[in-house]
Amino acid sequence: MNNKKIYLASPHMSDEGYEMKYVQEAFDTNWIAPLGKNVDGFEKELAEKVGIKGAAALASGSAAIHLALKAAGVEQGDIVFCPTLTFSATANPIIYQNAVPVFIDSNYETWNMDSKVLEEAFEKYPEVKAVLVVHLYGLSADMDKIVELCKKHNVALIEDAAESLGTYYKGKHTGTFGDYGIFSFNGNKIITTSGGGMLVSNNEEKMEKVRFWATQARDKARHYQHSELGFNYRMSNVVAGIGRGQLKVLEQRVEKKKYIYEFYKRELSQLDDIKMMPVNEWDSPNYWLSCMTLTGEIKPIDVMEALEKENIESRPVWKPMHMQPFFEKYDYVGKDVSQKIFENGVCLPSDTKMTDEDLNRIVEIIKGLWR
Repeated sequence: MNNKKIYLASPHMSDEGYEMKYVQEAFDTNWIAPLGKNVDGFEKELAEKVGIKGAAALASGSAAIHLALKAAGVEQGDIVFCPTLTFSATANPIIYQNAVPVFIDSNYETWNMDSKVLEEAFEKYPEVKAVLVVHLYGLSADMDKIVELCKKHNVALIEDAAESLGTYYKGKHTGTFGDYGIFSFNGNKIITTSGGGMLVSNNEEKMEKVRFWATQARDKARHYQHSELGFNYRMSNVVAGIGRGQLKVLEQRVEKKKYIYEFYKRELSQLDDIKMMPVNEWDSPNYWLSCMTLTGEIKPIDVMEALEKENIESRPVWKPMHMQPFFEKYDYVGKDVSQKIFENGVCLPSDTKMTDEDLNRIVEIIKGLWR
């Protein structure tokens, strides 16, 4: 019996070893702290990659969302619209700012924020301060409609593109449509620095302010002086070196992720009641995770337990925020789309290190449930 462990999405270095070149330079120059050539280089190279003016390398995607909210002027008591179908890291920074999240439902066409529901939320909360949109599992939200609504209501738009680096909406990188965009380089992301994030914006003045806040808001003075609240949020030079190397293989990772998705779609299409996550004609995803929904007698737990018995990792789709014990006290606008996706969804192994043998092993286990 093949008992090789297969992970959902585990990190790995590039085959070419690009990362070690930059990391070694950091050690050789003794620039290890959150300053140095790699930090500056990673910011510049990622900004150029996605086509935006400014970037700030930070300790995590959550830190990037936090400082994006702060840069957008979100303060205590302000309302922020947030998708309910997301990981808690999207919503938590709203609470860090003592603001109030209002959760917005998804639609089946994108699995992301439903612009029609968003419009309803604007009518209910005209005083909203910001909209935080997510590109779930590397699938782009329908940005034209969301951008239009935010402009109409003169509200800041922040894109949580933590899972969607390398995803395009109508030929343009996700994370670059709003006032601010964030990316994550956590260990399971399409490229990783082991941990880290990036905030991007065309507002270079705001980016400079973000870097100031992220380095403990230390004033320009000979002594240590602080006129504002600061945070220990800057990325280290070593971590940034890994990021620079990983960025060079982004396209290869997207290509392999797409191959994995198309393999599952082809091999599982013959089974009743399985539907793969939606890919639209205007959406070029990075396919970070390949996900499916089930609507028949076979349930997600059946699939996950069958894979688990064979040492293969899978997981449910994110549990919506409005169903979470901590967040259930906050308002939710929508019906039950997000809940249905959660109840019927499975995230399949999407590790770029998987072989065809691994993929065949996974689909044969799943097919076995229908026999």
